[in-house]
Amino acid sequence: MESEIKKLLERLKLKGMSEKLDETLASVERNGDPPLNLLKRLLQEQWRYTQERSMANRIKQAKLPWEWSIESFPFEQQPKVSPSQIRSLASLDFIQRTENIVLIGPPGTGKSGLATGLLREALINGYRGRFYNAQDLIDELYASLADQSSARLLKRLANYDLIVIDELGYLNLKPEQVNAFFKLMEMRYRHKPTIITTNLEYEQWYELFGRKSLVDALLDRLRHQCTTIRIDGDSLRIPNEKLPDKK
Repeated sequence: MESEIKKLLERLKLKGMSEKLDETLASVERNGDPPLNLLKRLLQEQWRYTQERSMANRIKQAKLPWEWSIESFPFEQQPKVSPSQIRSLASLDFIQRTENIVLIGPPGTGKSGLATGLLREALINGYRGRFYNAQDLIDELYASLADQSSARLLKRLANYDLIVIDELGYLNLKPEQVNAFFKLMEMRYRHKPTIITTNLEYEQWYELFGRKSLVDALLDRLRHQCTTIRIDGDSLRIPNEKLPDKK
C-alpha cells in the first residue's frame, strides 16, 4: 500500500509529499497520531517543497551575478553607508510604495552589492525580479528593435516586481537605445520600482542621454518617489595590506 501511495504521489508530481512519506508515516505510527495528522504533515511538506522550488527558480531567473546579501555587506568598511537605512529598505516596503532607489558613488564602493542584496531579499520574499548590467539591458532593448520584439520585451521587463540596472555610466548610446530605455522607465513609473547604480550625479545624465527634454522627463518620473543614496567612500576592492616602508 505504501509503495502504491508513493507512486501515485510521484505521478501527481507531489514530490514534497513523496519524499517525506516514509518519515511521516513512521512518526505517525510511532506517536499514535490520528490519520488527519498524517495528511496535514504531508500537505505541509508539499507546501514547503513548492515554496523552496519556486524561490530557487526566481533566483535563477533573476540572473544575480553574485551571491551577495544585505547580511554579507561590509558596513564596517564603508562607514558612510547607513546600516539602519539599508535594513529599513530590506523590509521591502519600498516595493509596495513603488519607490525607486538610486545608488550614486565611485566604482568599488559597494553600490552593486547593496542593489544585489536588496533584489535577493525581494526574491526570497516571493517577488519576481531581474538583474541587468546597464549596457546589457541597452543592447537587449536595441536588438529587440531589429526583430520587432521590443513590445513583447518591454512588457516583460515592465512586469517584473523589481529590476536592478547596474553601472549606468558613460555608455555609447544611439537615439533608438535612449528611446527604448526611456520607454521602459515610463512603463514602470508608479507601477513597479527600479534600483539603479551609477557613478554619475543626476546632472551628468544629460551628457549620457544627450536630450534635455527626455532627461528632464526621465528624472522627473524616476525621482518622484525615490530614495537616493550617495556613497562617497573608499573602494572595497583595495587590498587590505600594508605598503612597504619608504626609505
